[in-house]
Amino acid sequence: MEFLLDPNVWIAFAMLAALEIVLGIDNIIFISILVGRLPSHMRDKARRLGLGFAMVSRLLLLFTLNWVMGLTANLFTALGQGFSGRDLVLLLGGLFLLYKASHEIFIEVEAREQHAPAETDAVLLKSTGQRMFWGIIGQIAIIDIVFSLDSVITAVGMVDDISIMVAAVIASVGVMLVAAKPIGEFVDSHPSIKVLALAFLIMVGMALTAEAFEQHVPKGYIYAAMAFSLAVEALNIRSRAKRLLKAAQNSPKP
Repeated sequence: MEFLLDPNVWIAFAMLAALEIVLGIDNIIFISILVGRLPSHMRDKARRLGLGFAMVSRLLLLFTLNWVMGLTANLFTALGQGFSGRDLVLLLGGLFLLYKASHEIFIEVEAREQHAPAETDAVLLKSTGQRMFWGIIGQIAIIDIVFSLDSVITAVGMVDDISIMVAAVIASVGVMLVAAKPIGEFVDSHPSIKVLALAFLIMVGMALTAEAFEQHVPKGYIYAAMAFSLAVEALNIRSRAKRLLKAAQNSPKP
């Protein structure tokens, strides 16, 4: 227990937990968007399962560090470019994220307008609820592995003690469990924010694909661009709310 009195342990834990939370933002957004397709009574369970998979996949990777670090060794070379197991995982994950985010944008912008009132969507979701639930959980599990691999390799570069890594992962997932529901509800209730979040996932997918080809794109750039876009959209939402309030106040009373 003496190591708990070492301030360096707590500093390393705080830094790693904060990094895990930041790296988990894209995971929360992905889960929130997919879960928003489910009937309301299934969403909390899907969020918990999705983040549970995220924690389990991170912990399993942490406990197989030798295997994880072995994934950085080149498996083959194509067109002068070496590809490791990690590169293949990032490439497949990036392509999956690009496809999924683009497909969700199409549904949000085009298919919803062409087809259906919300009531029809709700009836369809109820009739296929269980099948859709497990399909979404499967998609979340796939992308969890991709995000977890990147997260664990980053953690290994920061901290040597596996107990600190495990504690940081558990703490970060706890924070994400608390944050996932309000973030999901906010994204789901504002279509423009949802499209922005999907655009953010496209950027993350492009970054993962580039990373597979040894082209590192600092996530700070992506987060900064997204933060700026969200700030602008927040001003737009506030402006629309003021206009609606003003119109309601000026409308003739019956």
